[in-house]
Amino acid sequence: MQGIEMSAESGGTPQPGGASTAGHIRLTSHVGSSGTPVIMWGAATPAERGPVIGTTTSRAQRNVIGTHSGSYSVYRALAVAAGALSREHRADLTNTAPTDSIGPYPQWSNPEAIVSMDPWGAMVAEVFAAELLSGLDIRPTIAVTKAHVSLPEISDAIIRGRLIPDGRLLLASGAAVVTKVAVEPVWFLPGIAQRFGCTEAELRRVLFEETGGMFPELVTRPDLEVFLPPIGGQTVYIFGNAADLADPAVELTARVHDECNGSDVFGSDICTCRPYLTHAIEECIKGAQRGGAGVVAYSRKEGRALGEVTKFLVYNARKRQLGGDTADQYFTRTECVAGVQDMRFQELMPDVLHWLGISKIDRLVSMSNMKYDAITASGIDVVERVNIPDYLIPPDARVEIDAKMAAGYFTPGPIPDADELKKAKGRGLDG
Repeated sequence: MQGIEMSAESGGTPQPGGASTAGHIRLTSHVGSSGTPVIMWGAATPAERGPVIGTTTSRAQRNVIGTHSGSYSVYRALAVAAGALSREHRADLTNTAPTDSIGPYPQWSNPEAIVSMDPWGAMVAEVFAAELLSGLDIRPTIAVTKAHVSLPEISDAIIRGRLIPDGRLLLASGAAVVTKVAVEPVWFLPGIAQRFGCTEAELRRVLFEETGGMFPELVTRPDLEVFLPPIGGQTVYIFGNAADLADPAVELTARVHDECNGSDVFGSDICTCRPYLTHAIEECIKGAQRGGAGVVAYSRKEGRALGEVTKFLVYNARKRQLGGDTADQYFTRTECVAGVQDMRFQELMPDVLHWLGISKIDRLVSMSNMKYDAITASGIDVVERVNIPDYLIPPDARVEIDAKMAAGYFTPGPIPDADELKKAKGRGLDG
């Protein structure tokens, strides 16, 4: 596959903030500067691996497809177009170093263990200091900070005596003290293709075609193996000592949670997402107070990665179908609208656990068979699975939970049969 060099002329005048409509439009479907660092994914050291450069300030230096900030990259473009941001802006990384030291761990140099994020992404100012001084515009794709998490459910657990503030992990105010990590997606395309059982060429072509040709380098630059996709990332909340996550002798409580904005933020009573999330946080606090550690990895995959519009359309279809909303038709309604039941594809999910050095989870707060299968298939042991208690399931979420248990979700009790699924009904509308 050969690179193709293209250019175009356009008229116009320079715009404030560095945007300009004058001169050549540089398409990145041709080979860049000969001095651009090569990325050797899975190398043992950052010096051997090389930095990820997806910036716009020096296009000839790019060694990846796409640009930083995931789904927010389009807002950056708007800021430049509006004259609010100079395209030459360079991030000042003074005092931005991680508050907690995480890694490196052996998984970081395993090209099969981590393929959807840059394991060195939080340490670029440290490990690529020389490259930064030489003028390369290298930006972090991971940030680590300290935070307090305050939820009414945690305060209620204190009132009911399930949680006891200790002044260190859980404050009397009800706030939990956590380490918080933000992660942007960084995809190693050969590894992504291997995870999904397709060829890299097939993956590149489909990514190119299904995004309306947004990234021509996917099909014209086989030399670029790393892609910064314009999708949401994830946030990790660590309870206790971050270094303990990698110690199999320390009890670890964990949940991997996929975004459900309507429930997580606004408290919808049609699903168990927020109750399960807050239950996991409570369990993580308890585990950390016992001398263990806890982690909640929160991924931006709204509506099973189908999107919120599709999600709301499904709500309407469930309510208006003949017989109303029933558990036996729960997944069917989704597939009728979206063409597929679920697009979260948990194959990439364990990467963040490997980045944290995790090799064993003592208590996995999840009933999802897909999450459990992905985690254990990646080589992480799971000792115990923790289901959501019945008293936390909203009445109108019974449809969802019964449908999921019948579909293979873990339950310590009996699996609902066909008659029970038909009887389980809910409103089918959010809120």
